[in-house]
Parts: sequence; C-alpha cells; structure tokens
Amino acid sequence: MPAFDDRSPPEIFTPSGLNRLVRDLLEDALPMGVWIEGELSNVARPASGHVYFTLKDAGAQVRCAMFRTAASRLRFRPTDGMHVLMRAKVGLYEARGEFQLVADHMEPAGEGALQREFEQLKARLGAEGLFDAERKRALPAYPKRIGVITSPSGAAVRDVLSVLGRRFGLADVDVLPVPVQGREAPPAIAAMLRRASASGRYDVLLVTRGGGSLEDLWAFNDEAVARAIHASAVPVVSAVGHEVDFTIADFVADLRAATPSAAAELLVPDAGDLERRLDRLRQRMATLIARRLQAAAQRADHWQARLNAQRPQARLARDGQRLEALRRRLVMATAQSNALRRARLDRLQARLAAQHPRLRLAPSQRRIADLRLRLRTSMARRIERDRARVTEQARTLHAVSPLATLERGYAIVFDERDAVVRRAGDVAVGDRLRVMLGDGELKVRRED
Repeated sequence: MPAFDDRSPPEIFTPSGLNRLVRDLLEDALPMGVWIEGELSNVARPASGHVYFTLKDAGAQVRCAMFRTAASRLRFRPTDGMHVLMRAKVGLYEARGEFQLVADHMEPAGEGALQREFEQLKARLGAEGLFDAERKRALPAYPKRIGVITSPSGAAVRDVLSVLGRRFGLADVDVLPVPVQGREAPPAIAAMLRRASASGRYDVLLVTRGGGSLEDLWAFNDEAVARAIHASAVPVVSAVGHEVDFTIADFVADLRAATPSAAAELLVPDAGDLERRLDRLRQRMATLIARRLQAAAQRADHWQARLNAQRPQARLARDGQRLEALRRRLVMATAQSNALRRARLDRLQARLAAQHPRLRLAPSQRRIADLRLRLRTSMARRIERDRARVTEQARTLHAVSPLATLERGYAIVFDERDAVVRRAGDVAVGDRLRVMLGDGELKVRRED
C-alpha cells in the first residue's frame, strides 16, 4: 500500500466527490461520445418514458440509459436479445457510483451499413439526374386504369383498394402481385414495372407497401427498381412505409405519398367533390340557359314590335304592284325587241337571197363560153400568121445558108479539131481532114 506523505495533508474525498471526479474525468476523456455495438438485456420502460437496459457481449456488460426525448425518436421497440448499434456518452451514475452509458441514438445492428449504402446510391442517382424536378410528370386528373404493384396479401393493398373504391369507383384497378421484401423482391418489382409500362394498359402506376425496418423496405432502395421507375412510360407514384420512411423509389417517382392510403387519395379525385361540382355546374348552366331564354324572348318581343310598327303588309302590297308593273314593262320590251330582231332578220335574208351564187352563175357561164370562142378564133388567126412568117423567113434563111452554097459545088474543110480550114498553111502534111459537100462528107489526108 502506498504510504501517505507526512509533509502535506492528504486530499480526502467523499463518495459523492469521488464519483463526481471520476465522472468528470470520463466525460473529459470522451467528450464526443462513442459508438458501441452489443446485445440488449434487462430492457425496462417505466412510465417516465425513459429506457433502461444492459448492453453486453461475451466478455462484459455495461449499464445504459436512454432518456425520454431520445427514446421517442426510436423507429423500433428494443427487446431483450436484440443486437443493436448505439451512440452514447460515457458517464458515471453518481448516486450509486455505477459506470453507465447515456444513449442518444440506437438502431438495429446492420442498419448503419445499409444507411451508408442508401446515401451512396442516393448521391449517385441524384448526380445522374434521376431525381430532377423537371422530369416529374403530372398525374392524370381522371385515370381510367391504375396498376398497383405490391404484395396481394399485405395491408397496404387493402387500404389502397378501399380508398380508391370509396373515392372514385369509375377507375379500373389491377393489382400486379410482387414480393415486397426479401432477396427476390427487387428483380420482381423491376420486371413488373417494365411489363406494366410496356403494356400500354395503365394511365398511372402505384408502387407501395406497408411500414417496416430499413431492412424490410430495402427492396425499394434497389438501383434496378429505381431505373425501372425512371424508364416508365407512364407516371409512377411511390408510397413505401410510413410518413417518416424515405426510399430511393420515393425520390425517383413522379410523386411520393406518405402512406398507401394517402397515395390512393392522390391518384383519383373524390367522387363526392365531383358530384358537388357537377351540381354547381348544372345549377349555373340552368341559370345561364334561363337568362339566355329570357333575353331571347325580350329580343323577339322587341323585333315583333318593330315589325308591327313598320306595317309589312302595306310594304308587301306596294312591292307587289311595283313588281307587276316591272313585269309588264319587261314583257313589252321583250316583244318589241323580238319584233325588231325579226324585221332585221328578214332584211338580211332578202339581201342574202339577192346575193345567192346561183343568180350570178348563168351570166358567168355565158361569158366564159363567149371568151372560149373568141380565144379559139384568135389563136387560129395567130397560128396562120406565124406559119406564113416562118415560111418566108425559111426561104430567106435558105438563100443565105452555107448549104445552098455547097449545093452550087463548094465545100467546107475541117481539121482534126473540127475547126474550119481557111488557109492551106494551116494544114500540115499527113493531117487528116473532113470535107463537107452538098450531099455528104469525105475523109482526106494532105500528101504534100
């Protein structure tokens, strides 16, 4: 045992002081608290709303407390044997000198990793634009057919069908069954979304299930489900869990509803509101028709009064007389015009008859016969004169013709080129000559 220092008096603690000192040392050493994981035991929930329990593992245990404010934020009910992850401050319960942890957050073990995976997928899909408000489509005001993608045996589908039937019974609702929890749920939900979108049968699709833990809702945090919602050809409403639950499907969908029942109310109008609106419109239409009929009756009375004031019968009688006078004038003018045209036609026919070719043909034929006779006589006289003149000219021509000279004993000599030989020097010895006589020709050759 350590000996006391006799030179200075020892510091003496009371139990309270010592416990306070140890508490301060612990809180100063770990001011931000710690994350700790273990198994719950001895869970107690007194009327005060606080939760007291022990957190243990195989080798040790520590007493814990969670005060009412933090306990009210729990999304599950802690029970003995549950494995949890907890954030707590390390402290000392002074009254008993007991080491303890004061928790301000608790979740089932494993949710922390799922939450981190959720945040990572959310950030990645958000960066790709899958959550952009610009791509959100408005829901149809009066959907004819709604596809509900959910478990056919869950409470969610009963709530949805009940609300839809009560609010708007005209809409056809098809329950498209899929598992909503477990490993087989995400591919089944994604495949059903694709089939429903491609079918062209639906005006809007609802993806829904009831509440649960983060693990229970994890099928709606799957990337394949998110991309199937994004690729849907029709608007998609997501209603997964309770109002405090958010999934990736909620962010991608065109509209997120807090609960399945709230989604059903958003999908269809209220039939009662529609009936009341129709009643108001019917009343407005009846009032408007009555006002228009009254205005039309007033206008009819006004025009009737004006018509009576203008005495249309008298105007009709005057117009009838004027029309009859015009008719008579037209008949007379037509008769006169026809008579003038007929007289003119008779004159033209008489002129045409006087100019008929048959009347001019006989004199022309007699003139032609006379001209033919005169032509024959003139031609005969002309021929006789020409024949006498030709005979006289022939005698004169024969008198001066070389042939007549040849008949008197003369001759004409031609050389080989048929040129007339006029001098003896023009012919060489041996040249052939042609001599024309009065009764023929001779072929000769010069010898000397």
